[in-house]
Amino acid sequence: MNGNNNITDKEYWDNYWKNYQYDKIPKKVVFERFMPKLTRGISFIEIGGFPGVHAAYFHQRGMREVTILDFHINKEIVRNFEKINGLPEGTIRCVDSDFFTFSSEKKYDVVFSSGFIEHFQDTRDVIARHVDLLSEKGQLLIIIPNFLGLNGEIQRRYDKENLDAHNLQSMKISYLKKIMQTFDLYDVSVDYLGKPMLWLEPKPEHVKRRKWVKMLSHAIKLFPIKGKLLSPYIAIYARK
Repeated sequence: MNGNNNITDKEYWDNYWKNYQYDKIPKKVVFERFMPKLTRGISFIEIGGFPGVHAAYFHQRGMREVTILDFHINKEIVRNFEKINGLPEGTIRCVDSDFFTFSSEKKYDVVFSSGFIEHFQDTRDVIARHVDLLSEKGQLLIIIPNFLGLNGEIQRRYDKENLDAHNLQSMKISYLKKIMQTFDLYDVSVDYLGKPMLWLEPKPEHVKRRKWVKMLSHAIKLFPIKGKLLSPYIAIYARK
């Protein structure tokens, strides 16, 4: 993806994915409470969806057509992920494209992204492009990390490079609510999501630090208070 809207580039994501391992479809997801509504649909697309973990999860939950769109797709990794999880080859459809030049006549019952929109400067534009892909009764779910609280302080101290790759303005609830009011959508909600959690990206230099960050993360789960300080994510939901 190129252009002034970007905070990251392809090299950043090449390095990012080198540190990850892909094995099993998760048994739990932080957005579980939305699943009963979302799985009423047939077609699903995840923006920035490589390597296909969420797409596989939605397929497992009954979504028949699952697609990932990303400008960094290693199809060999996707197909291996399908094989490990017993999915027929080609279950996860891959669209290798820049989201900002992508256009499609096909619309989707669920348009999803997780950890995507905060990597761009113009938050409304990115959300609008999600909305444009919704089918007539489509549903939108966008998950954003919350780096305005304790987790952000962890990033600021130990992984400033990662923090700088995020648009912190896009993590402000009031700002997101104003943006969502500009669309002709129903049942709009913008709220904090998930039990308190802290993390560092799995970079080699973080091996020791991640151990104590994980311990601290377990400790703060004793204080399940939803809000800017401790909630790990923000969820935007809406439907046409």
